[in-house]
Amino acid sequence: MPSLTDTLRIHEPYPGLFAYYDGRIEGVRLWSEERNWIDDGAYSLGIASFAIVSGREAVVYDTHVSLDHARAIRAHLVGLGVETIRVVLSHWHTDHIAGNAVFADCEIIANRLTHEAMVANREALAAETPPIAPLVLPTHLFEEELTLDLAGLELRLMRFDIHSADGTVILIPALGVLLAGDTLEDTITYVSEPEHTRTHIAELDRLAALPFRRILPNHGAEAVIAAGGYEASLISATKAYLERLLSRLDDPAIDTEPLSAFVAPEIERGWIGYFAPYEEVHRENIAALRKVAR
Repeated sequence: MPSLTDTLRIHEPYPGLFAYYDGRIEGVRLWSEERNWIDDGAYSLGIASFAIVSGREAVVYDTHVSLDHARAIRAHLVGLGVETIRVVLSHWHTDHIAGNAVFADCEIIANRLTHEAMVANREALAAETPPIAPLVLPTHLFEEELTLDLAGLELRLMRFDIHSADGTVILIPALGVLLAGDTLEDTITYVSEPEHTRTHIAELDRLAALPFRRILPNHGAEAVIAAGGYEASLISATKAYLERLLSRLDDPAIDTEPLSAFVAPEIERGWIGYFAPYEEVHRENIAALRKVAR
């Protein structure tokens, strides 16, 4: 097995905005041959955490999939001359908080629902493979919106109920960039809270109304992220996918129809690409939605 950070790649899609990307490497596993949330989720789909640097200050958006990844992020920022680091959590899921302990001496910002979910799931997170223990909690909470001043650079943090009720995105007005966390993915969104899917669809419209030019999701194609991110059509593709799922839940044909065919219109328009590991995510989404529809 390789070292946990052997395949970590660092990109700078905008001056002072860094993407720490890992995964999407066929045949490579980081943690073990046995099923685990790193290899069979985040790493297989590809995952990026981000950092925004202004002057001697930085904001880290999610602490990645391991303590080693978090250490690599922090070392990179220190090497750039950063002296003050704040962390913003996009939501409470494992692959976004696993490196928190490396930033335990920093301010860790999250919306109140993220804090509540982390506390409520403390035992489950500790029982994961690999475990999230110790669980380092946020130290600064907000409700719906919070504006940060990063050495003169404005960052707008906003809560969205997409993918999970506690989603936090970061809008960087000066760059016209939206850091989207897991509210959006390429090829498709992961339906983690199926009972809220109609809310997620409505919230996608609210997300689309924000003033941005490009989107940087945590799970997406490395080349697109490195080149500056996705257009707003990624939101349209996500909404179309969820609406199509809901409309066809009773159609037995979707059980054998490949994802590549299911989202063919969006692929043909260039809104998303096709990445085969999302076939399994699609099957899980169908099962999750059917379960709550009973």
